[in-house]
Amino acid sequence: MKVEIFSDIVCPWCYIGHTRFARAAEAFRAKGGVIDVTMRPYQLNPDAPAEGEPLIPALERKFGPNVAQMTSRVTAAGAEDGLDMRFDQAISANTFEAHRLVEVATGQGLGEEMTGRLFRAHFTDGLNVGDPQVLAKLAAETGVRDTGEGADAVREQVARAARLGITGVPLFLFEEQFAVSGAQPVETFAAAVDEVAARTGQTPITQLATPGDGCDDDGYCAV
Repeated sequence: MKVEIFSDIVCPWCYIGHTRFARAAEAFRAKGGVIDVTMRPYQLNPDAPAEGEPLIPALERKFGPNVAQMTSRVTAAGAEDGLDMRFDQAISANTFEAHRLVEVATGQGLGEEMTGRLFRAHFTDGLNVGDPQVLAKLAAETGVRDTGEGADAVREQVARAARLGITGVPLFLFEEQFAVSGAQPVETFAAAVDEVAARTGQTPITQLATPGDGCDDDGYCAV
């Protein structure tokens, strides 16, 4: 089964959704199923500067002074999945180079691992995922040899996401036909995997679940 996960490194619900789907995929594989997961890029803020800035002030400019209350929900949700999300330390930055690194890692069979390390770098470690030196360090930690390639592929996939009508992430696209959007519960992902395993040959992108929490193009992340 081929699954493409459209996400952005700075999207909290993408981190949570990535974690939950990984558990559903692991359970499916334990039953003898085969899932080929490919990470796909999506930029919620393509104009963000690479040098970055503290996340909380950036959120306050967009959403007002109650950001701490807003982020408490997603922090609690992440904690339930074992994620330590520290919004007070996170840095808002451009994610294009991070996506390019994931593209390179995908070619080396480490796309999921690289994405997970980038999520943790942003949300837990307080690192700037737009900084080339930071990315080089994270690549080395993950065993990825950065060839400097991948930029064209990232642009192509971002354009493809637009053609598919994707306006929010995370989005999980099964066999290029069936979609599940948002950070769904593990049980929902597991049910979707089982259903897709039993259904093939349909061409439309069909929602297999009510959209869950995610982030949209306006920068709103349901926090």
